[in-house]
Parts: sequence; structure tokens; C-alpha cells
Amino acid sequence: MPTLYLTCGLPGSGKTSLAKIIEYEASALRLTGDDWMHKLYPGISTPEAETGPCRDRVESLQWQIALRAIRLQCNVVVDWGVWSRVERDTCRQEARAAGARVVLCFLDVPFDELWDRVSRRNAELPVGTFDISRADLLRWSKLFEPPTAEELALYDR
Repeated sequence: MPTLYLTCGLPGSGKTSLAKIIEYEASALRLTGDDWMHKLYPGISTPEAETGPCRDRVESLQWQIALRAIRLQCNVVVDWGVWSRVERDTCRQEARAAGARVVLCFLDVPFDELWDRVSRRNAELPVGTFDISRADLLRWSKLFEPPTAEELALYDR
């Protein structure tokens, strides 16, 4: 049975690093939204990536590919952050309907550590990453819906 791994957390929590480990250890197809955003829309800014139509297009296409890969019995790791309960529920339900077990990889990192990591990454700005301000990170931390213990119990381990 294939497995869908969902990385869940804010920027700087280690989602992409974990997704890369899962990619190799579980022989999984890794779908990282930010990587595709930078490849498909060179020079896209952080505000454009957040509020424009590009992210929805990329994630919709990646989700179609994820479901197809699951039906082909491939493991998949989706590296988006899945910030809302509704998004996580939808991914879990659709992946299970396609025949996958679903593992939620929740990376819970305190805000000060997130900002430390993001500010270090901003200084280097590796390919495939966005420059993130402290104000953006703070705003996003207020929008993020961490999984509850009840929700986590709905996932395979």
C-alpha cells in the first residue's frame, strides 16, 4: 500500500529538509510547492507567491500528480505546509480513497526558533526559497491551525 506523507508546519520548521529525507528513505515522489513556483515563475516575489494565483495552480497540479502516483502504488511526500485542518482533511480523505495510508509529519517549532532559522536562510537565500520577513512569519503563525491531538489520531503512524 502506498503512503502519502504530508509535511505540516510553518516556514523554517524543517518541512523541506524532512521531505528530502522521506523522498530517499521511503522512495517517495517529493512535491515541493516552492521549488515549482521558482521554476515555473522565475523572479516571483514572496507577496506574489502568497496572494497571486500561482500557488493554487502549482498545488492543484501537484495534487493531481500525487493522486496519480498513489494509484500507481508510489509513495508521495507533499511539502506544502498544509496550514488548515480543512486542507489536511481533504488531502487525507482523497489520498485514502485513492488507496494510500496517510502520515502527517507535524513539525512544531517555537516562533523564535522559526525566525532564527528563516533569518539565516534569508541571508543565504538558497535556490527555491523565498525571502520571508518577520512580519510575514508572525502573520502566518496566526493563520496556521496546528493539528490537535484528536486530528493527529486520524492519521497512520
